[in-house]
Amino acid sequence: MTDYSVGWPSVPSTGKGEAMSTITAPAGGRKAQITSVAARLFNEQGFHETSMEDVAKAVGIKKPTLYHHVKSKAQIVAWIHDECVEAVGPPLESYLKSDFTASEILRRVAMDIFRLLEDRPGYLRVYFEHHRDLDPRSRSRIRKKRDEYWANVRRVIERGNESGEFNVSNPTLASMAFFGMCNWGYQWYRPGGSRSASEIGDYVCSIFLAGALAPGTDRTPDPRR
Repeated sequence: MTDYSVGWPSVPSTGKGEAMSTITAPAGGRKAQITSVAARLFNEQGFHETSMEDVAKAVGIKKPTLYHHVKSKAQIVAWIHDECVEAVGPPLESYLKSDFTASEILRRVAMDIFRLLEDRPGYLRVYFEHHRDLDPRSRSRIRKKRDEYWANVRRVIERGNESGEFNVSNPTLASMAFFGMCNWGYQWYRPGGSRSASEIGDYVCSIFLAGALAPGTDRTPDPRR
């Protein structure tokens, strides 16, 4: 059986008697370290079950020092949301300015989403499950970016219809279906399998395209990828 590196993420025990290890975070300053570490903790033991004390210990600093850098978990959630939208939004805008076909743009979007799952574990779980934990100002700002991203994907599908590449009667519903296939990956994708994040994203998109492409349309991916 082909291994697509799927399965429910393992959730380690978080009993009070266990020692919490310090998580090594990527370079990029204290803010980046706090964001990365907190996302992993939120993913592993739950957002509401993770305290600021837990985050401080995992980063390797004292709790008062943590509060020098960040005010609350809600602020960390906002940082995570910002990183997610910045990781996938600008690339999509650049694809729209290119001469890529609509199919190729959707392939790239799907691969971007799965690469985000691979490169930043826990980020998309926070993004999808904890937007209500954002403060009102951040929620409004990020909702605008999310809506723009969704509208751009719908625009890609509409472009495919206009060129004759797609045969989609309801681009809005099709956009929702596309995101449903890609975004649910945070529930089952685990890095380290026999298939890369890009390969899985490409495969998921190919299933969507099987229903979207007009009869006779070439399904060959763009060799420039």
